[in-house]
Amino acid sequence: MIYFVYMLASQRNGTLYTGVTNDVARRTGEHKERQVPGFTKKYGVEILVWYEIHEDVRTAIEREKQIKGWDRAWKIRLIEKENSGWNDLSPGLI
Repeated sequence: MIYFVYMLASQRNGTLYTGVTNDVARRTGEHKERQVPGFTKKYGVEILVWYEIHEDVRTAIEREKQIKGWDRAWKIRLIEKENSGWNDLSPGLI
């Protein structure tokens, strides 16, 4: 099975959320449809701006924790390294 560490944004340079899932397309859809109560629903964080794939759930969770511990500038650099336009990557997943 594969696992995804992902970041969502409310808009370019907006509020960020980092998560882990085994189905990033489904999970992003849940965020977009506001089915996930809490932080992402409250702040409208639903644009998939970055993700990476892992083959081991423990590695994915470790990476998620690492990214969550970074300051905002590091997260923005990670996003902009691969997605400088902050485009929504979710349509390419379907």
